[in-house]
Amino acid sequence: MAFPSELLNGYSRYLHKGFLRDKEIQEHLAIYGQTPEVMVVSCCDSRVTPEGIFGAGPGELFVVRNVANLVPPFEATEGQHGTSAAIEYGVTGLHVKHIVVMGHCKCGGIQAFRESANQDHAQKGFIGRWIKLLEPAAISMACMPVDKIEDPQLAMEYAGVRQSLKNLMTFPFVKEAVEAGELKLHGAWFDIGSAELRVMDPVTERFETADGPEAMPIPTVAAE
Repeated sequence: MAFPSELLNGYSRYLHKGFLRDKEIQEHLAIYGQTPEVMVVSCCDSRVTPEGIFGAGPGELFVVRNVANLVPPFEATEGQHGTSAAIEYGVTGLHVKHIVVMGHCKCGGIQAFRESANQDHAQKGFIGRWIKLLEPAAISMACMPVDKIEDPQLAMEYAGVRQSLKNLMTFPFVKEAVEAGELKLHGAWFDIGSAELRVMDPVTERFETADGPEAMPIPTVAAE
């Protein structure tokens, strides 16, 4: 079976444009290795690309992507813990200074969890076992709601980010780095259609549109 032509075409564009533009950076990274200061836990949804959203170049972000941008709680059991391994390497190997858990609108993993709960039967297979990580978030949202929003999908997307941040603190090396002031944890949420980025206030745990000294207004497209 032939390799996908669209990928080869994309590689050609990268080779003659992107790589040439960043050639010196790429050579430096190849020789001296990576030193990103920010790790992003993002969804594997094809519409959400952390490097594109944050305008990051090669070597600037250490990214792990999975269904519904989830961080499992720390476990010392045998097994294949891909996301946990990435977190361990990011914190203890690369010594990142920030970990951002970024959710997004219309998340399929969140939707699958909600539909399984509403239909009173469990999602099957690998996805089913993975999205069960959202159960504590759903319980917390029902018992102590933080948001006053009517959209249950959005509320669950927010709750999933909050739960992942809580789970991060169950990793001894994460907790130690946070308490030592060497690592900061952040929550974020991205709107695919409008490109709006919302960040979580660490005190109120509510999500607000990103703001700051370098914040830029979202451009509008003029009607033709």
